[in-house]
Amino acid sequence: MTWLRAFGEVVRSGLTIEETRLEPLLALRAAAGVAIVIGPALWLVSPAYAASAALGAYSAGGATFQRTWRPRKVIALGAGAGLALSTFVGYLAAGRLVTFLPLLAVWAFAAGMAWAVGSTAGIVAATTVGSMLVTVTLPTSVGRALEHAGIIALGGVVQAVLILLFPIRRWGAHRDALADALAAVADYARRLRHDPTVPFDPEPLMTARDAAAVTPSQARTRPPVLHGPRGLAERIRPVVAALADPEVGAPAEGPGRDRARELLNAAADVLDAAARSIRRGTPAGVPSGSADVLRVDEEHEVLEGPARQAAERLVELLGEALEIAECGGARGKTPTPPGPAGARYLVRPTMFRLVPVVVRAVRRELRRDSPVFRHAVRLATVATLGYLIAARLPLGHGYWAPIASVMVMRPDFHRTYARAVARLAGTLAGVALATGMVRALGPDAHVFGALAVVSVGLSYTLTRTGYAYSQCFTAAYVVFLLGMGGQTWEQTVPERVVLTLLGGALAMLAYVVFPAWETPRLPGRLADWLIANGRYAAAVLRNYAEPTREHRADMRRALLASREARAAWQEAYDQARQEPVRPRGLTSREAEEAQEALKGFGRAAMLMESHLPRADSPFVPEAERFADALEADTAQAAVDVREHRNPDWGRMEEALNAWEDAAGNRSPVVRREAELQKRALEDLATAVSRTSLERDVGSAREEQRVQAAVAAEGDGSGPAHRGG
Repeated sequence: MTWLRAFGEVVRSGLTIEETRLEPLLALRAAAGVAIVIGPALWLVSPAYAASAALGAYSAGGATFQRTWRPRKVIALGAGAGLALSTFVGYLAAGRLVTFLPLLAVWAFAAGMAWAVGSTAGIVAATTVGSMLVTVTLPTSVGRALEHAGIIALGGVVQAVLILLFPIRRWGAHRDALADALAAVADYARRLRHDPTVPFDPEPLMTARDAAAVTPSQARTRPPVLHGPRGLAERIRPVVAALADPEVGAPAEGPGRDRARELLNAAADVLDAAARSIRRGTPAGVPSGSADVLRVDEEHEVLEGPARQAAERLVELLGEALEIAECGGARGKTPTPPGPAGARYLVRPTMFRLVPVVVRAVRRELRRDSPVFRHAVRLATVATLGYLIAARLPLGHGYWAPIASVMVMRPDFHRTYARAVARLAGTLAGVALATGMVRALGPDAHVFGALAVVSVGLSYTLTRTGYAYSQCFTAAYVVFLLGMGGQTWEQTVPERVVLTLLGGALAMLAYVVFPAWETPRLPGRLADWLIANGRYAAAVLRNYAEPTREHRADMRRALLASREARAAWQEAYDQARQEPVRPRGLTSREAEEAQEALKGFGRAAMLMESHLPRADSPFVPEAERFADALEADTAQAAVDVREHRNPDWGRMEEALNAWEDAAGNRSPVVRREAELQKRALEDLATAVSRTSLERDVGSAREEQRVQAAVAAEGDGSGPAHRGG
């Protein structure tokens, strides 16, 4: 992708309105927290204290809108405490540049490394850098600095208390994650009716698993309905895939295929009903026709063999889903998953036990090629450089430039540039709106305080519809806040616009100078996904050779690792497609074809998982040899992909031939699924294998293809972008 085209995509993404469900009650509660601290501080103390209180309450309230599975009140308290600490420490070093700049650099670097823990930690940490930059201009002594830090922390406490007193959709995010997982499997079942090989995106199941991890205190109050349905969705997914597959399930045509389509449609209806029940906490009705379909008539059933086994298994699992839909998540009625008492929930570390986890995560990212480490270096450099440049300009409020940089910077190229564009557009609109109101209303601290609260509420309401639209009201909030402190619009508006433009430009320039491109990492990500898929497929095969509890546990661990590797690949692949960088190692077409091949390989392993034998079933010793060969070949192929060599599947070929020649082959279905795995891996080899000449001219061809696409768009002959 060229820089011009990449920038066009950035502008389009930054100004796109995202279709999402608004949450006005949550926004109202957070805005009330800001009003509660602004009003008394403005009435009893001074506008400066009111500004500090508003900073703490606003940032703590904004932190609660981030995607996290910890209690919102804990997030609000943590954000308030971090803001208070950065304020006080910043003031202690603010007397001279020789002390403040090193502190700012170290603090910004630590905030950047917080992305190693997750996006919520990274975003909250970035707000503490902004707090350090703003509030060093307010106090006049150490005692006053302590007071300002205390009132900032009070803003976080107020938000936490409001969350405690007025809970809105308690466990709502966890309910949504679980309901989305069931709805994703329902959608998968419907798509299988028309395309038996359609891929399944495991991201909703991964999100549901992340949401299911709770602390011991959360486990005591979690609704029963959140205990078992995730495992149910996990078990239904391979069964519907096996039923729909024409090679190991229902026939491609005829009454058997019609019966499979009926069962898949009924499964989708039942899963959707269970999802609605979990999301709303009330019983949800299932169409009577769907319930009638879920009856396997021993005498008139048209499905036979593995397809009939899959149908019977599906009906059994959907019976549990029907119970969930009918009980509506009532306490004591929701079925719970089987297993030992100690394994009833996934354990999430408490805040104190999270410290060693954070330390390990940060240590893993302390390397030069890590995107998180490079983001931290950029953040520290831009924050200090922006502060120095703004301090030399004949403008007040110079901290706006580094704040703009810190708040828009992200570890990847596309989000950094999109947020920079969105922040500038939102700032221009918000400043213009607020300026008009300030000029019309005249100087009145109480009126400006009220308008600031209204702006905060609108910013919270629109926070998930797009950064530009939320930033519009955030900019208006800052103008009203400064007006409340006595600053006139002539002093604030031009400075805000110019310094925001400067901060955004510095953030963009930093990514050009010290990037963290994903394009050259694609072969490594693909290799990681390949070896993880190989281990998962081998673990499934070993369950056929010897179905033990240990082998099932190994299979589950391998499946989770495979999903993580696929998610890492998908994130890198999506980012690489938006980067203005020439392909290195894998062209875009090769990456796309390799991705489809590995999806097919994972699907073949999933089909095999759906027919796992029970403890009393006959063993398949040939599966053990094939598993060893598959794991060895995929491990070597991963090395070949990294080093740009052509993969080879010789061991698998030998094991498959020996399996075919084995006397008394009792597992034709399993062997057919093994052939599907080998076929998918051959497609992968075809996608990434190149001759010497192709390796020399591959990059040139890719560049020509991109130039042709750009030229076609320029003369109107190319395909139009979705949405204009």
